Amino acid sequence: MIDLYTAPTPNGWKASITLEELGLPYTVHPVNIMAGEQKTPAFLAINPNGRIPAIVDRDAGDFAVFESGALMLYLAEKTGRLLPAETKARSRVIQWLMFQMGGVGPMMGQANVFFRYLPEKIQVAIDRYQGETRRLLTVLDTQLARNEFLAGDYSIADIANFSWARIHAWAGVSIDGLPSLQRWLAAIEARPAVERGLKVPVDISALFKSDEAQKTFAENARTIVNTGDKA
Repeated sequence: MIDLYTAPTPNGWKASITLEELGLPYTVHPVNIMAGEQKTPAFLAINPNGRIPAIVDRDAGDFAVFESGALMLYLAEKTGRLLPAETKARSRVIQWLMFQMGGVGPMMGQANVFFRYLPEKIQVAIDRYQGETRRLLTVLDTQLARNEFLAGDYSIADIANFSWARIHAWAGVSIDGLPSLQRWLAAIEARPAVERGLKVPVDISALFKSDEAQKTFAENARTIVNTGDKA
């Protein structure tokens, strides 16, 4: 059994979607990051960096894994799925996973902060991070124009990049003119395991159906910015 400590954010979805795709039994422990629960001693004992998601594998002697990318690799290796065994194929998946970890996530995270969360608008920062986010999404589109998925078969690389790319509008970034990216996003979002994973620990899709709901969420999320976390 896996204990999953998570919140409804792109990094959190990476973990829950992976667990759902692999069919592993898990227990959800919601972490209220706006209330700072990720900084409590109990959570820091699992993840000393004080970020979600994290897991504890009860079947492996209560082995804790933090960092979303490392968590995905652990689960894929544990089951022998969503990550090829052959050296070059495995490397391709890891390359695109690292592309998300080092590029899409950090750049879109900063776009979220400067475009959506901060009350004062620093246009040069907004332009910088939205521009870089759009560039990275264009890289994905170029790759997906040649391939159904990012690295051959559907893998943890697709889950990782999807979890962030799907919130492009929240960062104020359009995907107009990126047809292959749009095709890929729609195909992954239609997967039953992905639909389930996106509702863990709670379904927040309704929060974004009105301007007022978006404004309230952004105001509440400023507490995350102040603690140095990212959604």
